[in-house]
Amino acid sequence: MAGAYDDRDGYIWMDGALVPWRDAKVHILTHAMHYASSVFEGERCYNGKIFKSREHSARLIESGRLLDMTIPYTVDQIEEAKYAMLKANGWTDAYVRAVAWRGAGLDMGVSAARNPVMLAVAGWEWGAYYGDAKWQGAKLDIAKWKRPSPETIPTAAKAAGLYMICTMSKHAAEAKGCSDALFMDYRGYVAEATGANVFFVKDGVVHTPLADAFLNGITRQTVIGMLKDLGLEVQERHIMPEELSSFSECWLTGTAAEVTPVGQIGEFHFQVGELTRKVSDTYEKLVRA
Repeated sequence: MAGAYDDRDGYIWMDGALVPWRDAKVHILTHAMHYASSVFEGERCYNGKIFKSREHSARLIESGRLLDMTIPYTVDQIEEAKYAMLKANGWTDAYVRAVAWRGAGLDMGVSAARNPVMLAVAGWEWGAYYGDAKWQGAKLDIAKWKRPSPETIPTAAKAAGLYMICTMSKHAAEAKGCSDALFMDYRGYVAEATGANVFFVKDGVVHTPLADAFLNGITRQTVIGMLKDLGLEVQERHIMPEELSSFSECWLTGTAAEVTPVGQIGEFHFQVGELTRKVSDTYEKLVRA
């Protein structure tokens, strides 16, 4: 089993150079540590190829823009960094984490216009995000926190600060013996899990929450396209929590989660059914194609 994330062999790419893993450090007065001025991407590399890699790099840059934080690298440069990191570590199958943040500089307050924007790319070998739930069906709690209104935060950004309630909700779920938690949004509609989007099945039709108050995941978009290619009807719409009892199947999608079946959300139970297994298998083939 690998050790703590700050004490490993290997290399991390930081602002143009590969540095030994244990030397990949930032100053305590880094703006991001105090004010959450940080955006990131999670990606998976399969057989030497990062799935949807350029889309992730483009979204990283866009997330920075939405936080008024210009990332000083192009998509091509970020791509080079990711593959350099993988090569340095000798990995063909790995999870890739690109992160950009406001570093330490002339400003140390809410304003940080004079601080440099930094970029790093790390990675690690990571199996199924939910462990055995990948096949048995994950058990989800229902979070007490809600996804906030787009009028309060840039919901289209994959920003570190938006994950604070995710950590809190996942800890609460794990204390109850669950793998994750399902959020409602500020209006009370079903939204997403702490790090994955959610899909439901009813009478052969797939239903998924409309991504108007949470991140429209790249894996989510991939799976919607895949379902339509399979000739299945997909309804992106507002879903009320009381509808959960009417769905027969459920799964989560995300770079880390991939396609993970769900067996239970709160008091509601779902089958790890034929369609869920088909979607999981089709996605697995797609990412390794």
